[in-house]
Amino acid sequence: MSETADKHEIQARDETSSASAIPADEIARMSDDIIGALKTVYDPEIPVDIYELGLIYRIDIEDDRSVKIDMTLTAPGCPVAGEMPGWVQNAVSAVEGVSNVEVNMVFDPPWTPDRMSEEAQVALGWY
Repeated sequence: MSETADKHEIQARDETSSASAIPADEIARMSDDIIGALKTVYDPEIPVDIYELGLIYRIDIEDDRSVKIDMTLTAPGCPVAGEMPGWVQNAVSAVEGVSNVEVNMVFDPPWTPDRMSEEAQVALGWY
């Protein structure tokens, strides 16, 4: 099953097929809860959460309920580059039903302000 929220993609699948063994209603609840957890993590230099900033590139929910997240930073030299993946891992690990969280830092494609949600643009006065 594939579900798209704004510019972010959440996928639930097993390793051998595109269908998930997790019931669709459970995937929907987990997806909403994972997004909610991501919205509690903020870049300390910008008063907007990392989800609305567009720093989350991909979220995969595996059949074993492990979650794999690809994320980036607003700049590769961000002072919290070493800490932010741990913040994301801790936040998503607290979601009911999640067994394990793996956070991968990626820089391709590079983050640009057009990845921000409309909500983030309004909060930063970039509309």
